[in-house]
This record gives sequence, C-alpha cells and structure tokens, in this order.
Amino acid sequence: MGKQINFNPDLWVNNYADQLYAYTVVRLNDTGLSEDIVQDTFLSAWKNRDSYKGDASEKNWLFTICKNKIIDHYRKSAHQLARPSAVDASDAFFDEAEHWTAEAGPVDWGIPDHQTIEKKEFYSILELCKSKLQQLQQSVFVLKFMEGQDSEAICKVLNITASNYWVLMHRAKLQLRSCLNKNWING
Repeated sequence: MGKQINFNPDLWVNNYADQLYAYTVVRLNDTGLSEDIVQDTFLSAWKNRDSYKGDASEKNWLFTICKNKIIDHYRKSAHQLARPSAVDASDAFFDEAEHWTAEAGPVDWGIPDHQTIEKKEFYSILELCKSKLQQLQQSVFVLKFMEGQDSEAICKVLNITASNYWVLMHRAKLQLRSCLNKNWING
C-alpha cells in the first residue's frame, strides 16, 4: 500500500506553493496564469483526494497534477494560436540550396567542454529569449524540452500536424540560438 497523505490544503500551500509556482512560471512566462494554475492544482488535488492511492509522494502527486494543468492550458489555447506555413524561402538562415548563409551559420561559442556554464545566468537569458518566441513556437519548445513530451503527443495537444510541429521546432531553435548568441555568448 502507498503512503498516506495528510489532506491539508494549508500544508500543501505552505510546503509546495512556491515550488509549483517556480515550476509553472518558467513554462508559461505569465505570472498571473501561473498563479491560477497553481491554485487549480491545489483545488484539483482537494477534489480528487479520495482517488489518491499513495503510489507517489505528496509532492510528486501535486507536481503531476500541475504538469497536467499546464498541458491542459496549452491544449485549450492551441486553437487561438497562429499556425505556421511551410518553411519560408525568405528565411534569412538558409540560401536557395538550403545551406547556412554566411551570417546565420553556426559559430563556435568558445566555451571549453570542461568549463561549467553559470546556470543562473544562462537560464535567465534563455527565459528572455524564450519569451521572444511566437506563442505557438514557445508552446512546442516548452512541451518538448521542459515537459518531455514526444512529438506525437505535442501534435495532439496543440492540434497541429507533424510538419507544422517540425517547422515550429526548427524556427524556435533557430531563434533561440540567435538570441543566445546575441545576448549571452557575444553580449
């Protein structure tokens, strides 16, 4: 039999609200929405407390609920987001032969493999760069790299085709790379 949970919402808020909020705000880039998601997480946990079997710790149970709330948010908002067309020939990153242009080609960041990257600095710049992505690109990026969803699940959540997924992912990576080059590596 699993662990027993003390179903006390006050303790949940005291013990996990800040952690759940930090987890959520990084994924949504919206403080108000993140607060709502955390509140919805606690409300959902309270409403479903009788179905908890104790297979996971209280913390893991709440984080799983929160993660599902975030995915639900992306699912619900997906129909409002602009859909990309195929990769534009006007993309400044590639020439007609689909090779990197001289200006946009990958550059060596000059960070030796053994040198540690200042994580706090990197993640604050990554958040800045991520916030500059179009909403649908940001959704794809977050679901893939922060939530660990596979491409098929992301397509289903966002109601997009596989080709749209790859276009969005491609553009998000290019824009993030460009932004990181400008604001972190060469900044």
